[in-house]
Amino acid sequence: MKLALFLLACAASAADFRLAVAGLGGEPDYDQRFTTLVAEAAKLTGAETLTGAAATRQSLQAALARFAAQAKPDDTLTLTLIGHGTFDGHVYKFNLTGPDVSAEELASWLDRISARQLVVLATSASGGAAEPLKKRGRVVITATKSGTEKNAVVFGRYWMDGLRDQAADTDKNDAISAVEAFNYARQKTTAFYETQKRLASEHAQLDDAALGARFAVVRVGAAQRAMNDPAKRLMLARKDEIEASIDALKLAKAATPPAEYKQKLTALLLELAKLQESLDQ
Repeated sequence: MKLALFLLACAASAADFRLAVAGLGGEPDYDQRFTTLVAEAAKLTGAETLTGAAATRQSLQAALARFAAQAKPDDTLTLTLIGHGTFDGHVYKFNLTGPDVSAEELASWLDRISARQLVVLATSASGGAAEPLKKRGRVVITATKSGTEKNAVVFGRYWMDGLRDQAADTDKNDAISAVEAFNYARQKTTAFYETQKRLASEHAQLDDAALGARFAVVRVGAAQRAMNDPAKRLMLARKDEIEASIDALKLAKAATPPAEYKQKLTALLLELAKLQESLDQ
């Protein structure tokens, strides 16, 4: 109860800056997946978004520079990057349209923002960015434990699920914290690989649990609108099933005949698009 009152008091007196970025997919289905997840972030948290051709190194830098000019120490900033990342053994980069952005560059831009910060890197190889981004007053969440986990990740989808599912609010204070959303997404990610009977290729990490527990990512009431609608609740459940099927299909791509893979993927993406359209109405 005291934590809930504290969070509400902070929300009333401090500004809350949020930005979600969909990185370069490289394939139409990845582009759609990343853009859809970023759109969900906007609905659930009110985040500004950068997607498609607008998601460039220059536009990301400009958005963070704007926040730097406005933010104060009592404010909060949540930056969510969803997409592909690379790591060459020394430098992590987030893949964008045009030049990529390195973890060091991102850290230098974030260092100019005086607000408390949450950075969520739902990308492959994102563990390679953890050390460069580490700073007092900043929570860093990565989908992988190191830069060597280079396969596409499913953590981002479950992170969004955690922001809409009331079950993630384990302390029942009507706010889902960064730690609660992280624990939810990590457990769901682990369950996904166990269900598929595959060796997990991603292991999410969070570097500051104490600050993360005090960092409210979303208010449960706002996140539950769709879940409170019985029809949309069923659609959300089916959406989760389809996305799990797409991820499983991608994992089995090498062992699936190309024509069969394309046919199955197209059918799943079409159903997913129709469901999303219904959910948006």
